Amino acid sequence: MFRIRKISNPYLEVNLRAMEKVKQIIRDQFPDLIQEKIDEVSEQLIDPLTYRFQTTLLVADDYNETIRGFALLQYMPDLEFCFLDFLASAPGKTSSGVGGALYERLREEAEALGAIGIFFECLPDDPALYRDQKHIPQNKTRLAFYERYGARPLANTLYETPVEPDDEGAPYLVFDGLGQHDAIGRGRARRIVRAILERKYGDYCPEEYIEKVVQSIQDDPVSLRPFRYLKREEKRSFKTFLPEKQKIFWVINDRHAIHHIREKGYVESPVRIASIEKELIKTGIFRRGKVDEFPEKFILDIHDRGYVTYFKTVCKSLPPGKSVYPYVFPIRNSARPPKELSVRAGYYCLDTFTPLNQNAYLAARWGVNCTLTAATEILEGTRSAYVLTRPPGHHAERKIFGGFCYFNNCAIAANYLRTFGKVAILDIDYHHGNGQQQIFYSRNDVLTLSIHGHPSFAYPYFSGFREEKGKGKGTGFNVNFPLGEQINPDDYKVTLSKALEKIKAFSPEFLIVAFGLDTAKGDPTGTWRLSSKHFEQNGELIGRLQLPTLITQEGGYRHQALGSNARAFFQGFFQAHNGQKDEGRGIRN
Repeated sequence: MFRIRKISNPYLEVNLRAMEKVKQIIRDQFPDLIQEKIDEVSEQLIDPLTYRFQTTLLVADDYNETIRGFALLQYMPDLEFCFLDFLASAPGKTSSGVGGALYERLREEAEALGAIGIFFECLPDDPALYRDQKHIPQNKTRLAFYERYGARPLANTLYETPVEPDDEGAPYLVFDGLGQHDAIGRGRARRIVRAILERKYGDYCPEEYIEKVVQSIQDDPVSLRPFRYLKREEKRSFKTFLPEKQKIFWVINDRHAIHHIREKGYVESPVRIASIEKELIKTGIFRRGKVDEFPEKFILDIHDRGYVTYFKTVCKSLPPGKSVYPYVFPIRNSARPPKELSVRAGYYCLDTFTPLNQNAYLAARWGVNCTLTAATEILEGTRSAYVLTRPPGHHAERKIFGGFCYFNNCAIAANYLRTFGKVAILDIDYHHGNGQQQIFYSRNDVLTLSIHGHPSFAYPYFSGFREEKGKGKGTGFNVNFPLGEQINPDDYKVTLSKALEKIKAFSPEFLIVAFGLDTAKGDPTGTWRLSSKHFEQNGELIGRLQLPTLITQEGGYRHQALGSNARAFFQGFFQAHNGQKDEGRGIRN
């Protein structure tokens, strides 16, 4: 098994190792390429102005960081096209579908960028154009592979003319129109070919050669070589599946209902999930995913082992249907926890209303699996994901549960993703995200922000003050926006905009949103009055960041409005998050 992930910052520790392996594959597979060009790959990722193209590096690796293959895609936004520079598998290994998976992922990336298509070079399959006949079968295989996607060489041009008479041979220029475009206008084709030759090969191709190749493009529109390897042309097979991939990846904790507290007045109930799911299904903007299981180490990276062991053990010890609530809090001698497990609950809890029962651990543990499944999907290139789960998580600190929360899903996901880039957590639940604050308070790789009711009147009462800004190297990386008991929705929008500006300044690779619906009018745990209209506006503001975004469900307890408010938020978010693509552009000129 392998995953495909994007590398945007080549200088992170995990990416430094990956970059060295990528460069080694280049050396092995392209031995004639000079080292200087190989070393440029890292700089291309971070300096688009110098190179005049935006570079995307995708690597196929496994969870042991073994690189199976990679692809390097360059986007030239002034001409709205992509150029595939490298697509290679590690030598000595069977591909196991790595090449095909990478190319399909590249097509999705190109379409998401709004490119008219992908150009790339392939060595000729015509013996008259390539003296080394032993490579002709391999060249045919490669061109046949790309024909499966509708990609074929430009016809009737001099692109495959060698720069120097003694050169072995020049490649075809192949075009993949992503299943949407079969032809390119002559003027545009000339500008694209000139850009490729000047920006990619300007230090080798003299101006007179570039001009000769450009002027050889006479057809209007430029035609592609007829299909040579496909038995029949099936246009449908050339289209990417990006419209489906653009949808929000959605995982639901299908084991949440085992954690059902039936005591009167307990608001964190299974109907919350059903109410939201029922409305979101109607939107058509989600695609459901299968939940994978993850090892406990991801939890232990965030939560204290003693707490995790206690939580698991006490839940197993309780009979079905029985709940235990903390009622003794050992603040005088926290080093001597009570031997009785049920009495010890207060040793790890911050309130008297969060119960322990036989299924609390199982439901919370599966919620972590849901969150890490969504985080992995984000890491592999999906732009947005939503985890619909209960119990919630944002009040859980390193060694403390409370506020209906046992494991901090947002913190666990952030700690997982931060290996691959900076992470921002935006908590928009009515209650302060004390869990994320406490866990990351001394760190600068995760920015934590929370918009919430002021702790003078809102749970958890002891944290969420404006002056709590982090400590040590984390100073300045925790930001609280405590608001009044009654607020104007327009003022909330202003506060959210300020939080989003801080996220922009931090420039994270990933955004995690702790999504609370308890900011709504009539919620039994809140005092604010946001309506569906306001949720849609707030979703739109967050979507405009255009960041890979993981949204996890936290609070929200007015069942009658949960679904409509969630639907409004995600519709606003989805439209803004996918709104940068300009539909209907022609490419003939």
